[in-house]
Amino acid sequence: MPSVMRAVEISSPGGPEMLRVTERPVPEPLAGQIVIAVDFAGVNRPDALQRAGNYAPPPGASDLPGLEAAGVVAAVGPGVTKWAVGDAVCALLPGGGYAEFARTHQDHALPVPTGMSMDRAAALCETFFTVWSNVFMRGRLSGGERFLVHGGSSGIGTTAIQLANHFGNRVFATAGTAEKCAACMELGAERTINYREEDFVEILRAEGGADLILDMVGGDYIPRNIKALADDGRLVQIAFLQSPKVEMNFAPLMVRRLTITGSTLRPQSDAAKADIADQLLEKVWPLLDAGRIGPVMDSEFPLDDAAGAHARMESSAHIGKMVLKVR
Repeated sequence: MPSVMRAVEISSPGGPEMLRVTERPVPEPLAGQIVIAVDFAGVNRPDALQRAGNYAPPPGASDLPGLEAAGVVAAVGPGVTKWAVGDAVCALLPGGGYAEFARTHQDHALPVPTGMSMDRAAALCETFFTVWSNVFMRGRLSGGERFLVHGGSSGIGTTAIQLANHFGNRVFATAGTAEKCAACMELGAERTINYREEDFVEILRAEGGADLILDMVGGDYIPRNIKALADDGRLVQIAFLQSPKVEMNFAPLMVRRLTITGSTLRPQSDAAKADIADQLLEKVWPLLDAGRIGPVMDSEFPLDDAAGAHARMESSAHIGKMVLKVR
């Protein structure tokens, strides 16, 4: 491997223009780690939060943005048994994906699904790890339940719709345009709700309430989500596009036996992420191998134009995932 690499760093907290191409030392793998020669890197909302100064990397992680990538294993550290140099992988990263080389734990990488291109593989891990851990592990979604996902046309939303539909649930999704609503329907949503024109609370209550809601909006959606839940329903919060603070009445939680939970992926332990990866490999990767589900791709940007990718993401014009072409 070379000693230096091209990378995109955050020059200072701020807007997309604060992303700049630079040179950094190529990371070396520590015990249990691999270094990936990155072909494509996924672009996600947490990258923009980090760029804005609102999502600091965990201790020991790269300060470079980028939480997922796909490429070829370029080096392995002591004790690595799962991978060898030359293996094609996609991986969840603690950071550092916007670069020609990225380092991660061997247990957080998964094989590129059969026949899948590297750009699509790079769009898998952040969203699939997030959806699986929150919807199925934490949210305990089971067949036949009513599931509502907000932001159904986002990377998280398009993944959640496909997985919930495949495992036999009734899927409802909110989105902000007719085009986005149509995309959600094509992926398997039973009912889409244009939140600019309809009230998701009324629609879900008419159906008996949602058994599970996955929300990344927060703010005034939180009390509305509580109203939209069925008795014994669960709300899983994974982000706050509005505000994390809201005034609400908690009495319905007791009376109707509701559950509010949530998580963020990046700060979790290596062991916790490895457990998610193991479950994905067993239960979801065969579906990807067979082409029964897959990432919805919006657009591709060159590494030099990471700022353009962030601008598009923050405009909310996209449907599905965006990636950076690194090589």
